[in-house]
Amino acid sequence: MRPAVDKVMPEAWQAAQAFSAAIRDAAAARGLSAREAELIKVRASQLNACAFCLDLHSRQARQAGVGQQQLDLLPAWRETGLFDDRERAVLAVAEAATALPVTDEAAADLLGARAVLGEEAFVAAEWVAVTINAFNRISILSEHPVRPRDGEGRLVR
Repeated sequence: MRPAVDKVMPEAWQAAQAFSAAIRDAAAARGLSAREAELIKVRASQLNACAFCLDLHSRQARQAGVGQQQLDLLPAWRETGLFDDRERAVLAVAEAATALPVTDEAAADLLGARAVLGEEAFVAAEWVAVTINAFNRISILSEHPVRPRDGEGRLVR
């Protein structure tokens, strides 16, 4: 079992949490909704195969108003008409920021996302993606466990 990086260096974990809170507040101030931020977090966590963050942010996405059908179809978002232009834009940002380096196709997606979101919300979406990618790595390296939950999201004992 690996050492949990958040437990061995709690001051770094506290700094990461403060960073995340600052990004959340700055993103909201620039017009990125909690719903849009959670879509970014879920999609990046899927791409990174971070089970802990995927579990957490799927619950938070539902709390922010993302429907279960959208969550179920998120890996195939490009193939459905269930996501509006802003949602598609933030999902393109999530994918481009997670699957580096940025390809020509991703660069075109980012250009389109910026046109839809405007510069401030676009940059806010990029910062949210940067942040969740960092947290994915913290959770994966720390081997944070996913604990069983009931249908309401409460821990099952």
